Amino acid sequence: MTGYPAGAQVAQNDRIQIQNTVPVAGAPASFADLTAALQPAVVNISTRQSITIPQAQNPFEGTPFGQFFNRRRGGGGPQTREATSLGSGFIVSADGYVVTNNHVVSPDQRAQLEEVTVTLPNGTEYLAEVVGTDPSSDLAVLKIQRAEPFPFVNFGDSAQARVGDWVIAIGNPFGLGGTVTSGIVSAVSRSTGQGGAFDRFIQTDAAINRGNSGGPLFDMQGNVIGINNAILSPSGGSVGIGLAIPAEDAAPIVQALINGEEIMRGYLGVQIQPVDEDIAEALGIEDGIGELVQGVQPGEAAEDAGLQAGDVVISVNGQDVTPDNTLSRIVANIEPGTTVPLTYIRNGSRSRVNLTVGRRPSDEELMQQNMFQGDEEDAPTPPVPDAGNGVMESLLGIQAVEITPQIARQLGQPADTKGLAILAVAPTSDAARRGLSRGVMILSANGRAISSVEDLESVLQDVQDDGREAVLLRVRSRQGATQSLPVRFMDN
Repeated sequence: MTGYPAGAQVAQNDRIQIQNTVPVAGAPASFADLTAALQPAVVNISTRQSITIPQAQNPFEGTPFGQFFNRRRGGGGPQTREATSLGSGFIVSADGYVVTNNHVVSPDQRAQLEEVTVTLPNGTEYLAEVVGTDPSSDLAVLKIQRAEPFPFVNFGDSAQARVGDWVIAIGNPFGLGGTVTSGIVSAVSRSTGQGGAFDRFIQTDAAINRGNSGGPLFDMQGNVIGINNAILSPSGGSVGIGLAIPAEDAAPIVQALINGEEIMRGYLGVQIQPVDEDIAEALGIEDGIGELVQGVQPGEAAEDAGLQAGDVVISVNGQDVTPDNTLSRIVANIEPGTTVPLTYIRNGSRSRVNLTVGRRPSDEELMQQNMFQGDEEDAPTPPVPDAGNGVMESLLGIQAVEITPQIARQLGQPADTKGLAILAVAPTSDAARRGLSRGVMILSANGRAISSVEDLESVLQDVQDDGREAVLLRVRSRQGATQSLPVRFMDN
């Protein structure tokens, strides 16, 4: 992974020359030579998935009237539907290791991944093996094989990227095939405000659209300094705010996945909040330094060390906690079991304690712990849905989970509450226009009680099969107000 010459290559020691493609000063005369050198290593990635949707049970099944109320021909058995996804990736070794985003190759939780295909720029297709995935960083490594070596590119040093540097992005937007866009680095260490150890991106105005996910962002020396990951956009199309995972974060994870190593990250067990101007004024501390502890998980490292809600953690292991170097990021990069010093402010006084860093739970466990409360130190935030593969996401633009007793308590509801709790809503959906948002509960759809995602998707499928384009949802806000709302389907 390190020490290889820059530019797409056919073997480790067979370098394609890219010198003199960029003048020493000023804008490049053309990106053509650089693109020609790099594009052979950038690939298209497509997946085939199967989604099983259970049929709703006939309420008159087993009664004398059952035969008159069969919902569909063929009975009430589950239906299997096929779904696909499309993205980009790049080859990082002559023997065919491919890097992409985890969300490109990881299907919806209700789907089964059947096949991953990698297509080279010349149109040659290869079935790919998923070598390893890391949902927390949204990275995945695939493997393709052939007798002769593959062209490949190398990671560069993203820490050297400066605002204003030229970059180019190569990928597969909208399934069009290899597409090149250019721009500059708009920001480094950009946080989107979602929190977590990996909420830290290179921002670029090089056009990135749906399908670019997992593709490389190159510097002018032909090194990968970022992995295109997301865009910020009110419309779903590029408006010049693209986000890429920095190579300095991605490269060690990719190498660990290639080596078959387990990804282990440090964890304190706290809910946290950045120190803004108001918090700093209230506590009489410097603005923008440290993070406020909102809560402490029982039995985790922070509780063992005596941290309390209201403490402000200002440094860990000799690193200051800042907006660009968050507590989540610092701790996640400490090996579990390591004892490190931590400095915090309590009641205006600084204190220092040595604590032994714990091991970060899985994303699923973290989301269950803190799904509808404050920001867990490294909890994943559900992505804003678009017209995705699942029926609920595709038709309503909603992501939701079954309400468990733990989630019900977080929402201030009785433990036996049944329904779905909304995690995220696509901003362009009718659901968003109707005021549905994170934490709202879906209790029924078209008069049928909902207790699982499959229940809701069965209703949606019935509505769609009947040629209608809206569903009546019975919803309850966190404040307890219950109402029925008609929600129209998204335009897909």
